[in-house]
Amino acid sequence: MKKIILSIAILVSGATTYATAENLTPSTSINIIMNDEFTEVAVDKLPETVINAVKKDYASATISKAFVNASGQYKLELTADDASKTVYVDKDGNWLEESAVQ
Repeated sequence: MKKIILSIAILVSGATTYATAENLTPSTSINIIMNDEFTEVAVDKLPETVINAVKKDYASATISKAFVNASGQYKLELTADDASKTVYVDKDGNWLEESAVQ
């Protein structure tokens, strides 16, 4: 009799454990915001403050492409020694982080 009660207790506890187990899948969303609001502008049309900032901080680099957005922020593609780098600067020649570009 003890074996039957013990067997039933084990089966019931196993069944409730199985019934309460939930398989939760974590939901993580990644939002990527592309900033395509820049329009290309001729390098010779850049403000003097932007050109001076590049000359000061990136003396060996040349501006290969320049883009501007509605806020007056510039995206510049600089090349130096066969390497390219994208930097952001405002119309006053202050360097910006990519996250600060609007």
